[in-house]
Amino acid sequence: MSAFQRARLYFDTLRYLKFEQIWGRFIFRLRRPEPDLRNAPSIRSVSGSWSTPAARRVSMHGESSFHFLNRDGELAETDTWTDASNTKLWLYNLHYFDDLNAENAVQRSEWHKKLVERWIEENPPGSGAGWEPYPLSLRVVNWLKWALNGNSLGDVATHSLAVQVRYLRKRLEHHLLGNHLFVNAKALVFAGCFFEGDEAKGWLECGLGILSREVPEQILSDGGHFERSTMYHALAYEDMLDLMNLAVAYPKLFNNQQALIDNWRDRIEHMGYWLSVMCHPDEDISFFNDAAIGISPSPRELFYYVKRLGFPIPRVSNRVEWLKESGYVRVQQGSAVLLVDVAPLGPDYLPAHGHADTLSYEFSVYEQRLVVNSGTSRYGLGAEREYERSTAAHSTLELNGQNSSEVWAGFRVARRAYPTDVSVREEGGAVVIEAAHDGYLRLPGRPVHRRRWVFSLNKLEVYDWVDGKYEQAVSRVYVHPEIKVGHSNESGSFCWGDKEVSWRVDGAVVSIQHTDWHPEFGVSVANNCLEMSLSAGAESRLNFGMEW
Repeated sequence: MSAFQRARLYFDTLRYLKFEQIWGRFIFRLRRPEPDLRNAPSIRSVSGSWSTPAARRVSMHGESSFHFLNRDGELAETDTWTDASNTKLWLYNLHYFDDLNAENAVQRSEWHKKLVERWIEENPPGSGAGWEPYPLSLRVVNWLKWALNGNSLGDVATHSLAVQVRYLRKRLEHHLLGNHLFVNAKALVFAGCFFEGDEAKGWLECGLGILSREVPEQILSDGGHFERSTMYHALAYEDMLDLMNLAVAYPKLFNNQQALIDNWRDRIEHMGYWLSVMCHPDEDISFFNDAAIGISPSPRELFYYVKRLGFPIPRVSNRVEWLKESGYVRVQQGSAVLLVDVAPLGPDYLPAHGHADTLSYEFSVYEQRLVVNSGTSRYGLGAEREYERSTAAHSTLELNGQNSSEVWAGFRVARRAYPTDVSVREEGGAVVIEAAHDGYLRLPGRPVHRRRWVFSLNKLEVYDWVDGKYEQAVSRVYVHPEIKVGHSNESGSFCWGDKEVSWRVDGAVVSIQHTDWHPEFGVSVANNCLEMSLSAGAESRLNFGMEW
């Protein structure tokens, strides 16, 4: 890459940022506060009722044995908390303390008490990964949820909590915004409710002030999280449920906040419905943008939590759901479910979890995932992370070997695709979805990818064509690992158990590629991909059809 190209890449990445992010980065790097070791405020009595939160997966298998991101590890030495041989995300998980509120946590309460004591002893204030604002925020909330569940923190842990919250208050992530700032604010609200006095009141007011701006910013009117990731939506949904739980536990603190509570209730109901729309019939999330199973509580576990809080469990009620503001469409025809991405990559100033997956789709039939996107197995830098974010890793069309949005490094995006000409309509019993995107206008010939899905009771047709000139076009259909692919020229079958779906292709040369599916972090499962190459030219069209 030439110096000019690299400068262009940085320019097209940075020009979308808010002033708050740029200025905030200078402040965050230049100002590192000294930990405030004063005594902790008094603990406030719970005057309402606290419901058991959503349970995470078990991640602690012994006093010093852990399993994060499908990788085992031992907390053998003090420096394990910052051991560079582990990925940063694995270390973050070590500092989160999610297991305090995981499945059957009460059976591990003695381990948890010792782990809290060990963390305090081996992580001096202000030092190491555990004092970075994001893991610090999650840990504060997990410790407080654990305490509200009936466990005793003790004087040493209570003092440590106060020191952590004071440090967080001076390290809020305004340079990142998004889910990072949201969880910072959530931690302040939890601490402001748990403790009492003027200092705690300041934490509560600061946290609620941030949330008063961030909730309407991050939770769209259709209920979707603004980063358009199903995984981060589920995490944000849990956050909102936890906040509502807290408001019920400390009603006196929210007596004059009825408008706020009503708004939270409304957002929660819309978020639950959005999540149910974006799940497959197997009751787990679809893979659009950064998404993997096992990071958030499962949708089923979240809906149990919803019920405990007195909300109705959301159910998809319509055959066609167009989440217009988020940019996703769900159609159900009999036993088949189609999920379509006609969404922007994410908020312009925060595309960190976006993939170049515009106009991709996922499809289930007979309660089995069939067409998938490749998923997310890792964060950080490296070829695998770049591939998983690429257009080539998704069930959509790639032009000239380029990404539809310029994803690069671990979390950056330069020029990005915007959907255009989106329509959803019914024609003769079929649902027709049409859309285009402008992500390839930067290429010679200024091509535009257009796609149409025609979904009837036992048939799905996907049409691709390109307005403008191009050198190479490849449309991919990634197939779930449990599906056996039969292939003969431009037709074949998908088979599993006693089920069979026939497929055919018109207008392209088909090959079967051996690829990998990433349903969870740290997991790669062999699967197949139908790779369909179009002839170059402005009039070429591709039709991929399935019948069952």
